[in-house]
Amino acid sequence: MITTWKTHTPPAAPFYAVIFISKKSNDLDGYEEMDSRMMEMAQQQPGYLGYSSVSKPEGGIFISYWKDESSIDNWRKNMDHREAKADAKTWYSYYHSMISRVESSNIFEGQILP
Repeated sequence: MITTWKTHTPPAAPFYAVIFISKKSNDLDGYEEMDSRMMEMAQQQPGYLGYSSVSKPEGGIFISYWKDESSIDNWRKNMDHREAKADAKTWYSYYHSMISRVESSNIFEGQILP
């Protein structure tokens, strides 16, 4: 899993996580271009904090982190994002989207012992 924070360090809780679990369809025409465009645009949105992602060719889990519900709602209403969501049923055979409030966040970055 890859996690990237906008400020290079995780934010203090509370914050919000939008969790997107997906299985891709066989029709991925235009998917990579739109995915790349949405990543760039999301990172420019006020309240965007970072993301975690794990992906395989058949699908994956993508979690975006946001300052508050208002930031999520503004991204949800973005016209380009709405266009991408309209195409989602072509690119995915299954998806599950959830919004959660993160009450606590702890990170361990251990070191490998010889």
